[in-house]
Amino acid sequence: MTDSLIERKRQFLVPSVSTYYQQPLIMDHGRGCYLYDVDGVEYLDFFGGILTVSVGHANATVNAAVCDQLSKMSHVSTLYVNEPMVELAERLAKLTPGDLQMSFFTSSGTEANETAIAMARIATGHHEIVALRHSYSGRSALAMSLTGQSNWRMGLAGVPGIVHARNPYYFRSQTHLSEEEFAKECAKDLEETILTATSGRIAAVIVEPIQGVGGFITPPDLYFAEIAEIAHKYGGLLIADEVQTGFGRTGKWFGIEHSGVKPDLMTFAKGMANGIPIGATIATKEVGEKYTGATISTFGGNPVTMRAALATLDVIESENLVGNALVQGNRLRNGLEVLQKKYPIIGDVRGKGLMQAMEFVRGEKEPAADLVNEFFEYTKEERLLIGKGGLYSNAVRIAPPLIVQAEQVEDALERLDRALAKVYERHPEL
Repeated sequence: MTDSLIERKRQFLVPSVSTYYQQPLIMDHGRGCYLYDVDGVEYLDFFGGILTVSVGHANATVNAAVCDQLSKMSHVSTLYVNEPMVELAERLAKLTPGDLQMSFFTSSGTEANETAIAMARIATGHHEIVALRHSYSGRSALAMSLTGQSNWRMGLAGVPGIVHARNPYYFRSQTHLSEEEFAKECAKDLEETILTATSGRIAAVIVEPIQGVGGFITPPDLYFAEIAEIAHKYGGLLIADEVQTGFGRTGKWFGIEHSGVKPDLMTFAKGMANGIPIGATIATKEVGEKYTGATISTFGGNPVTMRAALATLDVIESENLVGNALVQGNRLRNGLEVLQKKYPIIGDVRGKGLMQAMEFVRGEKEPAADLVNEFFEYTKEERLLIGKGGLYSNAVRIAPPLIVQAEQVEDALERLDRALAKVYERHPEL
């Protein structure tokens, strides 16, 4: 069955629908922090569907809400009002920092970012956008143009009015400055980018509090206050892309909260509804009220999706999963730093909460994507699921569901240790 299904996948899905491992896994079901393949083999899931399964696979509370809503009404579109959509919008206004109030729902993070850009351009009357190198914003033409990694642009990005400033990627900075000093220099570069590569009047600066696909690159908190001031100085708004960092992942409700910055717009997806497709953009009232005219997202505000998101938020709140992400994230980080001392190919460990990464290198920070690929085969043998990332494909991304417990973190660290030991057995020269 396995070989047959993989062959059918190759025949009927485009090649860009890629998979991990030399022999892809075929998953059948999941429970909590575990996934099971079609042969019943259990895997400890420390990637959560790319940071999407926030409260665990097959969560009973979320499933019950979805089933209840399906028994009532599955879809009406936003041409009619449905209570779950209004309730979720009101709840987001209460949860998010600052004066954010007005929401627009979509079906993905790509659409959420598209909406935020449109809102910023309409509200400011300006067109140009500043994004960061190593960023990722989605898969549409606009989102690929915002993305600061060539390998995620498919050779198609080219929407005008977008420029990219240097990001605070300290590990690869080749500087003698401190991390905070380097971040300030990157903020200065953003201002210089505005002055030299735009008209000098921008619509927005869009940033991820932690660059997800970029390999969990984590700027110092002070960086965001610096760039918020610069964005406003040149007539623009600050968009916090919380598609990966939102809803407890970093040990706070939202990644931007670590810096104390209050953005003008925020975007969400992934962990917001525990795997049910969703996207959301929230803006201040001043910005949101200007978003008028003919536009619609057919599946945005879908009542089933809204109920899933509300139930996910209920679980995060009732089980204090934001606090758990902080506690278990610290446990995970400490364990990864122990592994870093033991295995020099781990050049950097970074992240916040349950969003941690290791960057694999040889010698003087030479990216070692080949070692990551080998490591993945060994983690597969260890029945541990993790993710990849980074411009050079040499970052290992680790992000378990927020419900993860101490014994599971310790178990994962032991599996990582054994997989790393196998890499060193094969490459004694390391």
